[in-house]
Amino acid sequence: MKIDKNTLVSDIVAKDYKYATIFKNHQIDFCCNGNRSIDEVCRDNNIVVQELIEELDIDYKEKPDNNDYQSWDIDFLSDYIYNNHHKYVENKIPEIKLYLEKLCKVHGQNHPELFKVKALFQESANELTTHMKKEELILFPYFKKLARASKGNKVETSISFNSVENPIAMMHEEHDNAGHRFRLISKITNSYTPPKDACTTYNIAFSMLQDFEEDLHKHIHLENNILFRKAIEIENSLK
Repeated sequence: MKIDKNTLVSDIVAKDYKYATIFKNHQIDFCCNGNRSIDEVCRDNNIVVQELIEELDIDYKEKPDNNDYQSWDIDFLSDYIYNNHHKYVENKIPEIKLYLEKLCKVHGQNHPELFKVKALFQESANELTTHMKKEELILFPYFKKLARASKGNKVETSISFNSVENPIAMMHEEHDNAGHRFRLISKITNSYTPPKDACTTYNIAFSMLQDFEEDLHKHIHLENNILFRKAIEIENSLK
């Protein structure tokens, strides 16, 4: 794709997820706050616009994500997100909680910041658990109805909300909350850098937190920038 100063960050990553790494390296939020132009994020992060564009335009050699998410129907994409991201979150939350409990008990006296990390993760875990259930029980089934209706099948798409844009707005807000909490966790942990007196448990816990945040970034990106946009477009086309 042709990238210039007016191109949206979310559009670049939606086209090819491999560019997410470049934005991560520059600490540019491409998932929760991806609806900003290259010009805007460069101003906010003191980056020279042309230098970032050139970096995005080069033949990027890191192994690409070969999944063409943009071409997927929203019912298939909903299932993919559930199987690859919702299940991941469900499985990792109790595991990370145990590690953080142990860290606070063993290292909390010398590293009181761990209690803040634990509290932030707990808040995020609680909200994400409820958030995902709302998607699984309400939004994703509705998306599947929209997918069938878009193919000419006569399906009743009406539901308790007037427009899918209303619950999606709530999902965006909850995504923002999760993104904000993990930015704080990353800041508190110095980008998940264990201290000099860190034990093996310390290293594992920080590595798991970092992996969790990276998965969350892709999870939110797929929903905000692709799935939700497609659902709104389909619903509008059926009116």
